[in-house]
Amino acid sequence: MSSTTVPDRPQRSRFRKLMGELWFQVVVAAVLGVAVGLAFPSVGDDLKPLNDWFIALVKMIVVPVVFCVITTGIAAMDNLRKAGRIGAKAIGYFLVLSLVSMLIGLVVGNVFRPGEGMNVDPATLDAGSIPAEVTEEHASFTGFVSSLIPDSLFGAITGDAILSALVVSIVFGVALNMAGPQAAPLTRGISALSGVVFRIVGWVMRLAPLGTFGALATVVATYGAGSLQQLGYLILLFTATCLVYVIVVLGAIMRACKLSLFGLMRFLKAELLVALSTCSSEAVLPQLVRKLEMMGIGRPVVGIVIPSGFSFNLDGSAVYLTMASLFLAQALGIDLSWQQQLVMVGVMMLTSKGTAGIAGGAFIVLASTITAVGHMPLAALALIVGIDRILNEGRVFINVLGNAVAAIVIGKWEKDFDVDRANAVLRAGPAELEQIEAEHDAADNRAVASRPQG
Repeated sequence: MSSTTVPDRPQRSRFRKLMGELWFQVVVAAVLGVAVGLAFPSVGDDLKPLNDWFIALVKMIVVPVVFCVITTGIAAMDNLRKAGRIGAKAIGYFLVLSLVSMLIGLVVGNVFRPGEGMNVDPATLDAGSIPAEVTEEHASFTGFVSSLIPDSLFGAITGDAILSALVVSIVFGVALNMAGPQAAPLTRGISALSGVVFRIVGWVMRLAPLGTFGALATVVATYGAGSLQQLGYLILLFTATCLVYVIVVLGAIMRACKLSLFGLMRFLKAELLVALSTCSSEAVLPQLVRKLEMMGIGRPVVGIVIPSGFSFNLDGSAVYLTMASLFLAQALGIDLSWQQQLVMVGVMMLTSKGTAGIAGGAFIVLASTITAVGHMPLAALALIVGIDRILNEGRVFINVLGNAVAAIVIGKWEKDFDVDRANAVLRAGPAELEQIEAEHDAADNRAVASRPQG
């Protein structure tokens, strides 16, 4: 009898360990959410608060994470010019990748022409199906600048606006750095606070499966198979473009950095799955910061690149914007010249920077561009409003993965990146990752304890 039960123990032990993994719990929750949405649509509609509550909890902790990471990173720098250098390189990288992404969407839209043959009469479109915030809230440069300036210094830290928190954190970190030994106790206090904040992050992330379950149950119950059939070609084409973008563009960048893209995706599988299912980049920002530091990227680089990247480096959204614009024009029978398309890209490069932190920001940018360029009626958005949530999954996935790759590029560019450690982390198994995480936490604690008290 013992001979039959003993071999099963390691298998049961492995299964229990797998059940304890966040990424596996998210996958199970996603499958259950889709099943509930299909079988019981009325129940699926009622589960929306689960995702809303999870996102609200994440937003509660995102700004404190940004403040702690950026402030301590800049305060510990020997040379403040490094912070400016990192920021300048990051913005340059973001602009280039955004332009490349938009041009890829433009080429795909022109070659495959997903909206051709629909012959939609603009007079038949129901503008009432477009959310009010899309028609009322348009992106602008002045709005972008206004979002950088908080109402008060501490209001930015206690609010949920990442851009203003980013500015205040940089200013605060620079001030701490310049204050020298006098500010050492405050720097130590913020470093200790970051440990507490990341512990809260760990607790919040354990609720990710509930958020995933509620999000997918609601999406499937609300949109069902009808939207998929009606605009299936656009969904498939956009999904295929996202896959090609990840494999070709991000894969080439990772190869240039001598790292494995699929290894990075495996390392970030829990974060990518949560972002994919909840359609929220913010939901994974705190954990993404922590994991990239574990990989060997310097805290100053991670602290500046990731929060700013979630506002400026939205590669998935960039692909979506040009593809969706061409789809709408083709569906309405409007033939856009290359000159008009390039003007549209230029407008999008500006307006896409004004919706950082806004839910459904890419859809608002699309509305802003249509209004600014004037090549089609705003009511055209009614054609894709039903599937925007589905397309948003591909956008968010690329946005998160693209920002992780951006941190690696800037870290390598700044020579603040341990490539050997990164390769070791990306090849590590679950047990080794637990040990690496424990060593990372211990190193953080030693760093806090060793800081001079002034």
